[in-house]
Amino acid sequence: MELYLSMAAFALASSITPGPVNLVALNCGARFGLRASGRHIAGATLGFTLLLLLIGLGLYELLERAPVLLRGIQWGGVAFLLYMAWRLAADDGRLQPQRATSGPSLLQGALMQWLNPKAWLASVAGMGLFAANGDVLRIWLFAGLYFLICYASITCWAGAGALLGRYLQEPAQVRRLNRSMALLLAASALYLLLG
Repeated sequence: MELYLSMAAFALASSITPGPVNLVALNCGARFGLRASGRHIAGATLGFTLLLLLIGLGLYELLERAPVLLRGIQWGGVAFLLYMAWRLAADDGRLQPQRATSGPSLLQGALMQWLNPKAWLASVAGMGLFAANGDVLRIWLFAGLYFLICYASITCWAGAGALLGRYLQEPAQVRRLNRSMALLLAASALYLLLG
């Protein structure tokens, strides 16, 4: 039981803390509501869980042998974060009913996790802590537990955004939120370049 509590604590600490995926969930919830954020939440959770499983089953060792691929993933992650920041900063902030379901897609949520260095670090560290011996059952158990906690964590961010969205009635308010989120995403990307 102690092992499962440790796994859950690790998953919660790495899933609930701020990061690019959670910032997008917050913004999506504020702009489009919790229901329309469901695709992003599901995609990010599925994308992360797949990454976690593949890391546990040996993907990281393969990438360590081909550092150019690992560097490509890092640069792709930075480019994707900057692209998302640009899209947020360029948004006009108009709230239109017909756009109520146009939040990030399932694929965008999954792709964000695959290009998110925080997700890679959490996957490598988590599997190193809880499944370093390669026990396939433990890898699947950890991934299943992480799936539930990751889904709940991203949902919390989107829910907080939906609550915040109730107070965003004017395009200027939405633009300020978007630009704040864009600045945080760009800062994350720059930190990754310098770190």
